[in-house]
Amino acid sequence: MSESENKDLLEALNSVKTVEVGDVVKGEILAFDDQKQVIVGIEGTGVEGVVPARELTSGVDEGAYKVGDELDLVVISKIGSDKEGGSFLLSQRRLAARKVWDDIEKKFEAGETIKAPVTQVVKGGLVVDAGVRGFIPASMVSDHFVEDLNQYKGQELELKIVELEPSENRLILSHKEIVQQEREANKKAVLDKLVVGDVVEGKVARLTNFGAFIDLGGVDGLVHVSEISFERVGKPSDVLKVGQDVKVKVLDVDPEKDRISLSIKQTLPQPWDNITEKVAEGDVLEGTVKRLTSFGAFVEVFPGVEGLVHISQISHKHIATPNEVLASGEKVKVKVLNVNAEEHRLALSIKALQEKPAAEKKQEAPVEEEKVEIPEEDTGFTMADLVGDELKDQD
Repeated sequence: MSESENKDLLEALNSVKTVEVGDVVKGEILAFDDQKQVIVGIEGTGVEGVVPARELTSGVDEGAYKVGDELDLVVISKIGSDKEGGSFLLSQRRLAARKVWDDIEKKFEAGETIKAPVTQVVKGGLVVDAGVRGFIPASMVSDHFVEDLNQYKGQELELKIVELEPSENRLILSHKEIVQQEREANKKAVLDKLVVGDVVEGKVARLTNFGAFIDLGGVDGLVHVSEISFERVGKPSDVLKVGQDVKVKVLDVDPEKDRISLSIKQTLPQPWDNITEKVAEGDVLEGTVKRLTSFGAFVEVFPGVEGLVHISQISHKHIATPNEVLASGEKVKVKVLNVNAEEHRLALSIKALQEKPAAEKKQEAPVEEEKVEIPEEDTGFTMADLVGDELKDQD
């Protein structure tokens, strides 16, 4: 062998790379075996490798691969040894995942967010596809408790990276911070626009025992349970549901405390509207005792419409206070004595519908005393004379 041939051989031998687990290599597809595994020649090494079907990013049957294609691969393990240097188990999928992890780690270090679609709703949170599997705990989905997480399935969410550990395929994400940032950005603009007395549209964001929080487009306002309807509402969930569109009237805005008081019932037809078409003097109605005072009882005869039964109109018997014979919440029948639509007043009576006691029936109506005027001439004295004589006697 000539000197130049020896030199070429040494250079060729020196150019052959050794393959180690974890190396990133290029492989040219040489063939496909019966198990749909891809046989590749590892560039610059003179050895071959096998890529199992599960380690490809696409299916072999999908026509994504053909002989002669070059693939970027990562060495998983050595699976044999022979004079050519053995064979290696390779993965395309894991290399792609490694690149994703590298990108996510860079964004994490830079404080950047990522976007990913929700693929599953599982116990305790949401699963997203961020190129690798990511998990959002239920407590980090929003800035408030979300009862039904299924509403997020299929949505693409912007997410903050909370924790990552590539070696354990662990990626914890949060949507809560994004929601909070968006709310803060929108809050001032919404608060500046709201004026007490305005009627605006919103969406029921969440329900509590004491009321409903309405999303006004970046900031929530509270409709107290007493402001939901003119009729009594036991629980807000009885008449409202999350996601429902509603009209609300702005009752109060407190930017310093971030509080907005709203009313649904004040956007509805008012109870006293057309009251004279609903009731007239002499009508008999059934109502509910709402309040008892020292001077009478307020009875609701229509939702939001209360009338007064004066203490003198409660019973034929003398009573010192209304609560001697009535209780709050009690159903009673009343007779309408007077309707004052302008002042929103109804005068009612309970005793007008009760039978009078027997003793009162027998009692005759009092006879008015007849006023008899005595002419001055019949006395023989004038008033001046009588007063004058009286004064004389005192002298």
